[in-house]
Amino acid sequence: MDSIKSKAVRSPWLYRINAGSCNGCDVELATTALIPRYDVERLGCKYCGSPKHADIVLITGPVTAMVKDKVLRVYEEIPEPKVTVAVGICPISGGVFRGSYSVPIMLDDIIPVDVNVPGCPPRPQAILEGVAMALDIWKTRI
Repeated sequence: MDSIKSKAVRSPWLYRINAGSCNGCDVELATTALIPRYDVERLGCKYCGSPKHADIVLITGPVTAMVKDKVLRVYEEIPEPKVTVAVGICPISGGVFRGSYSVPIMLDDIIPVDVNVPGCPPRPQAILEGVAMALDIWKTRI
């Protein structure tokens, strides 16, 4: 059975979580999904609509106090092995909201982050590079 697993590699599915962003990063994620020049499908990835099918999770926005528990609940629904990508400066450091009453903690304080894609918002090329790095990490975990 192990020899079959090593030969049959499936395509990873991406799932996006918005943790309170301004939607700038989400627009750039849409660019990587819809515009052929930056299409993530050329890496073998597809977006999915359910966290239960996801392999790589892309998180945008600062983790606000109101959405923290929801982010944790959705993150726990994603099966192992999973890879987490923080897209944009907000999930990495809180961005301009850092230290405010609504952003008491950073993303990596509540869940492990494997890849950081900095930028406000990050360019589609940077997002593709981050997804490619996540794909490499994911392949080592399966």
